[in-house]
Amino acid sequence: MVVTKNSLMTEEERIWNWLEGVPDPEIPAVSVVDLGMVRKVCVVDSAVEIEVSPTYSGCPATEVIEQSILTKLRSEGIESVTIKRILSPPWTTDWITDVGRKKLSVYGIAPPVGAASKWQLLQTTVVQCPRCAEFQTTLVSEFGSTACKASYKCEECLEPFEYFKCI
Repeated sequence: MVVTKNSLMTEEERIWNWLEGVPDPEIPAVSVVDLGMVRKVCVVDSAVEIEVSPTYSGCPATEVIEQSILTKLRSEGIESVTIKRILSPPWTTDWITDVGRKKLSVYGIAPPVGAASKWQLLQTTVVQCPRCAEFQTTLVSEFGSTACKASYKCEECLEPFEYFKCI
C-alpha cells in the first residue's frame, strides 16, 4: 500500500478541504470556510452533517450557499449530506479567517477592522484602502452593494471601494 498525504487525512479533513473550494456567491474570491460560515463537519458512518451559519438571518444567499455545499460534496461522491442551519450564536465577522481577510483585500474589499461589538456603531472606523494601503479614506454610504458592506472612497488614490463592516 502506498501512503500519501491524502490517505492520512481524516474524512472530516477531506470535507473541510473540499468546502474551501465553495465560493461565497456574493464575494467569489472567498470561500464559505474563509468567511467562517461552516461551523462544524460531522461524519458518522457514510452520513455527513454540515453546520452552517449564514452571515445574517435574512441573507438572500443562504439557500444558494447550502445548495452549493450539497453540490460540491455530492460531486466528491458523498450522497448522504445534511445541512443544519445554525442561527445561534449568530455569525460574526470575527469568524472570518486571516486567509479570508487577505483574500477580501486582494479582491478590493477592505476587511473588517477590529472585533465586532455593540459599541462599533458609535465609533468612527478608520478603514485602510485595499488598493493603495492608505488610511485617508472617507465613508460615502453606510450601505454598499449588500447590507454587510459600506461604500468608501480613498482620498489618496481616489478609488472607491467597499468595506466589510464588523457585525
